[in-house]
Amino acid sequence: MTKLVKLLLIATIFIGMQATAGVLEDTKKQGFVKCGVDGGLPGFSEILSGGVYKGIDVDGCRSVAAAVLGDASKVKYIALNAKERLTALQSGEIDVLYRNTTWTQSRDTSLGLNFAGVNYYDGQGFMVRKSLNVSSAKELDGASVCLQTGTTTELNVADYFRTNGMKYKTVSYDTNDQVVSSYENGRCDILTSDASQLYGLKTKLKDPAKHIVLPEIISKEPLGPVVRQGDDEWFNIVKWSYNAVVAAEELGVTSANVDKLKTSTKSPAIKRLLGTEGKMGANLGLNADFAYQIIKQVGNYGEIFERNIGINTSLKMERGINALWTNGGLQYSPPFR
Repeated sequence: MTKLVKLLLIATIFIGMQATAGVLEDTKKQGFVKCGVDGGLPGFSEILSGGVYKGIDVDGCRSVAAAVLGDASKVKYIALNAKERLTALQSGEIDVLYRNTTWTQSRDTSLGLNFAGVNYYDGQGFMVRKSLNVSSAKELDGASVCLQTGTTTELNVADYFRTNGMKYKTVSYDTNDQVVSSYENGRCDILTSDASQLYGLKTKLKDPAKHIVLPEIISKEPLGPVVRQGDDEWFNIVKWSYNAVVAAEELGVTSANVDKLKTSTKSPAIKRLLGTEGKMGANLGLNADFAYQIIKQVGNYGEIFERNIGINTSLKMERGINALWTNGGLQYSPPFR
């Protein structure tokens, strides 16, 4: 090994060490998590009166803040459209992206990004007016389709119509609000997006009862938090902050009973989760009670789901494949061990 190669190797290791320490230290210094969200999608991330953010993705941001800073409110939300979101993360404008973003091979390998989990398993669907008198996506030959640019939606539509030998016309916009307005004003026959988004966007229509979501799901859309590559410590923190809310539901730990269980449980698994046993927090460079803070302030996955998009909300969504694995769903946390 030449002297030059040795110097380059040392420099690479040093840079990698700097990157690993970066976001956690910066977050503690600035006193808040910079989290990229949609800001206009009911159930996932929307801005309510007074500038309050609410939704499943918002609770993801809050979970990270609770884990790192001990306070779920210490989040700076940055609303981003689909075209802006990945660039904002790459440039360092945000620390984590929690914005209904699909985990794909190309995004995971060619953009310098890491997906830290799947907080909602979704798939693309179609919404149409009931007056169109169609009951299946196979009846949409020749239709005009409203969609948002900078998403996997465009490619999925192209694949679906091509596969089924149908023609279509695209009417594309930068934001969800523009897509909804265009659809409602009759500039297109169909509104297409992830099915979860369709139920959220449907609530924005003047008369939601006049519209239906067709039964076909034409793609896999695993949605989840994203961070930059090169900072394994931060990647692990975001990943295990999410795993904590799923593990809590698996173990029956809620925001209501977490204080009692923290002092009375005999379950080794719950003790490790809540930080009264083991080194789960230390392994992440966090306090021992990082998961306790998440559960106490934000709740477990079931609580987060039900209050934002569940059957008692305006979206009225069933758990479906987002149920726990023990209930036939896909939500599953690796063990805290």
